[in-house]
Amino acid sequence: MADRRLQVFHAVAKHLSFTKAGEALHMTQPAVTFQIKQLEERFNTRLFDRGGGRISLTAAGELVLDYAERILGLSAELDIRVAEMTGQMSGSLLVGASTTIAEFMLPPILGEFNVRYPQVRARLTVANSEVISNAIAAHTLDIGLIESPVSQPNLQYEVCGDDELQVVCTPDHPLARHAEIEARSLLAYDFIAREPGSSTREVTDSYLRACGVEPEQLRVVMELSSLEVLKGVVATGLGFSIVSRASFEKERQLGTLVAVPLRPALKRTLSLVYPKERFRSQVVLSFVEFARNKLKELSA
Repeated sequence: MADRRLQVFHAVAKHLSFTKAGEALHMTQPAVTFQIKQLEERFNTRLFDRGGGRISLTAAGELVLDYAERILGLSAELDIRVAEMTGQMSGSLLVGASTTIAEFMLPPILGEFNVRYPQVRARLTVANSEVISNAIAAHTLDIGLIESPVSQPNLQYEVCGDDELQVVCTPDHPLARHAEIEARSLLAYDFIAREPGSSTREVTDSYLRACGVEPEQLRVVMELSSLEVLKGVVATGLGFSIVSRASFEKERQLGTLVAVPLRPALKRTLSLVYPKERFRSQVVLSFVEFARNKLKELSA
């Protein structure tokens, strides 16, 4: 429904690149340039400053971008509203999730949702909690499922469960003999850590400090960004790690790893995040309700 020239302009303004906008819209660069030229002729002013191989929005371009976002948003809302009136549950669903949720909690949620609503096309973006929150604030994602809420005034965070982090090690590791483990008891053993900046690392470091243990005191022998690689290294007996309970269910069933709870328990919240005071389609509202219930079941 929206003017194609506005769609092309919006893509160029967001990417600040004719080439990237063309790739996103599956258009050639000359076709993108032609659409922008037409729009500039329509308004009789330049919308982009070009120079030094870079482009930037002019003052008029900033104004047009503001209106373009509103017009395109209303156009999308119109399509959705008409579809809902005719009883159709279809359309796109742009979901973002942090790594642990995306890999170990979200697959059954998306799978069951697709079975219930086969005409809905879900697309998943995996990133850390801050990146997901920023994407939702920028309206490039509809909803996020994250472990560490980031304070943004225009976003709504809804706690819908929790995730316990536990010590994992091989069955013959000395820590496997414990029913529970206090933080200070971990100092005597080699530790396989997640990489700095990961949600798991941040939550673990904060927990240790609260227990009177500085993270630097741990005998860190390796830092890994991949959870799958980390579990593989722990399974060799090189050391123990601290990971989400949901992330090693397969290894626990196979008997390659065992879990030992920390005392006091180390838990982090699972949250749904979406924009405040913004139109949400029936698809998004249905997914929010569905995901909320499923996450509560998983964390029970």
